[in-house]
Amino acid sequence: MGQLSQQPQSQDESLTRDAGVEVTVSQVRAWRNQARSSALAHNLDPAEVDWLLSEGARLDRLKFRLGQPGDRLSLSRSLEDLTHLWQKRLGDRTPLQYLLGSVPWRNFNLLVSPAVLIPRPETEAIIDIVLERKGADSAGIWVDLGTGSGAIALGLAQALPKAKIYAVDCSAEALTLAQTNAERHGLGDRIQFRQGSWFEPLAAQRGQLEGMVSNPPYIPSSQIPHLQPEVSRHEPHLALDGGDDGLTALRHLIQTAPDYLQPRGLWLVEIMSGQSPAVCELLQDNGNYETPHVVRDFAGHDRFVLTQTKQR
Repeated sequence: MGQLSQQPQSQDESLTRDAGVEVTVSQVRAWRNQARSSALAHNLDPAEVDWLLSEGARLDRLKFRLGQPGDRLSLSRSLEDLTHLWQKRLGDRTPLQYLLGSVPWRNFNLLVSPAVLIPRPETEAIIDIVLERKGADSAGIWVDLGTGSGAIALGLAQALPKAKIYAVDCSAEALTLAQTNAERHGLGDRIQFRQGSWFEPLAAQRGQLEGMVSNPPYIPSSQIPHLQPEVSRHEPHLALDGGDDGLTALRHLIQTAPDYLQPRGLWLVEIMSGQSPAVCELLQDNGNYETPHVVRDFAGHDRFVLTQTKQR
């Protein structure tokens, strides 16, 4: 795929935002009530309707909430366009993030497309773990492997202003999107983007990395068809499928990282809940790592595994 010359649009590129579509408060309320009812009928969260109005049509929530029925509101999309988007959400369960083309993550608004996983709120904790372990003064080389939208790489670049950040992905389309996100947030000169499989594009950085972070594919192949349709139908299986037991990519990262990390280099990955015993055992059996630690998410699930390479 060629380089993006402009910001990616929503998945349905036939829709364009209208500049200042005028509607009344009563019209928006009627549309919202109908959409919320259809959300409940399809077992979706009605709050998505408000997100669509706010992010997809730039609705001024305060004016809408306090306005009288005949008051005029300005939307960036017509109610007809919103209806078309919402029907796609209901009909084929396309994630709203893909329909809108963006998602909030930490203090970023990241562009997303079906070429990349939608960044999840729980993944934000990776940046906090890095800061707790290494501090904001880290001036070493860090890599985000399987960067996708670039979320983790951007988070590292912002949190570690003295560090050099590399973002690696095997997908050219994902890298283009990640680079666009970096440029939009003023971090384009802080991150080096490399295409390839895991550590392969980083031969020149062998033995020099202060830290490696990754949200790799970790879902067992047989489980993917049974995930929520938003995930199984629309998110890239390349970024989901972790092989027969979900550990294929994790095994590779465990085996190869010691060659690229410096002594006491940080190794941090996101995992599927329940995988921590197997991942910790693989790390211990490898012999090149210190005792691994499991970090739980806000829901109490094992979500991250953290360790360091041994002092050589």
